Formats: sequence, structure tokens, C-alpha cells
Amino acid sequence: MILVPVKSLANAKQRLASVLDQPTRTQLAQAMLLDVLESLRTWTNRPDISIVTSDPFAHELARRFEFQIIPDNTNRSETDAIEMATRFCESRGVDSTLVIPGDIPLITASDLEQILEAAPDQGSVLVPAADGRGTNAAWRRPAGLFPLRFGNDSFKPHLAAARATQKPCVVLSLPGIALDVDNPADLRQLAEAPGETRSQRLARQWDLRDLSLAANE
Repeated sequence: MILVPVKSLANAKQRLASVLDQPTRTQLAQAMLLDVLESLRTWTNRPDISIVTSDPFAHELARRFEFQIIPDNTNRSETDAIEMATRFCESRGVDSTLVIPGDIPLITASDLEQILEAAPDQGSVLVPAADGRGTNAAWRRPAGLFPLRFGNDSFKPHLAAARATQKPCVVLSLPGIALDVDNPADLRQLAEAPGETRSQRLARQWDLRDLSLAANE
């Protein structure tokens, strides 16, 4: 099963607060989530998809795309949401999970297909963020093979946890998954990257040349 955790979008992207007000940050987060879910929908051989959330906009998108909703009533963190959703999957006999965040708007169905093609019979696949610090996709079989703990520096701990299982762990570098938009430098990279996603068109409406980005690069 594919799990997409979505925290409250009304308070999204606090690290962009120096350059975007909250309504604009929420609009960006909603556009990125829509880009991600549309890419998932175009993946013809995809597993079942569940949106792990209590956010009303995410609920509406899940209903529109006919994806399952796993309620995240506590809305504490991505880590807590995935831990709860993993237990949900295990209780229903789901044998593997693929966690995809909602803020990687350049993701493609081809990227997702490559993850499953690389997946071992038992073990894991990890896709790091562009800076090598974060984890932008994590596939596990069995579904709860090791716990996922997300954050700015999650990749190395995830890799260590995966190797500690003594099952194969495949690390993939996938440019469409590598870009997550957390700071102003990421926002400029999103706008300058090839493509015409909703979030890219939105970012290109802003004059990013006038933003003070040096501290974030």
C-alpha cells in the first residue's frame, strides 16, 4: 500500500515564512499535494493508496481520486501518522508499504515504477532527498520491517535501521522524488526546473529573484 501522510495544510511550510505569508504557503502546499496525487493516479500498476490525514482539503482530494483515507486525528507529526498507518496496514494483512510525502511535486509515475522494480522480495528501498539528509520515499516489506522516523536528517538513521534488519536495502537516486520544497532555495529550484506542474506554475508567478535566499542555500 502507498501511504501519503498530510499534516494540517493550514499551517504548512513554516520554513517559508520569511518569504511567503501563511495563505500563500497553504496554497503552495495544496498545489504540491495535488501534483503528487495526480502522479499517483496516472500510475497504472500502482498498489492501493491511502492518504493519512485529518486535513479537509486532503480529504476532499482523496474522495475525488477515490483513494482511501486513514484518519490521523492527532495530527502530531509525519512520524506518528506513518507509525499509526503502518499498524493499520499490518492489521489488515498488507505485506508492503511505500511512504510518499505530499511535497515532492516533480514525482512521476516512472519514478514510482522504478521503486517497485528495484524492490527485493523482503527488505527495503530508500530514496534520499537531494541534499542526502532527508528521506523522500521509503518502501518496506514486510510493512513494518523497521520504524520510520522522519525529519531533516532522517536518511542516515533510516539506512542504518534498514541494514540492521539484515535484509536487502536498495538506495535509489530519483530526481523527480529528490526535490522537496522546504525552504526558499527549494522554492526557486522548483520554479526553475523543467515542467509545468501546478506548483511550478504557482511558484513562477512570484518574483523569486527578489527573495533573500543566500542563507538557505
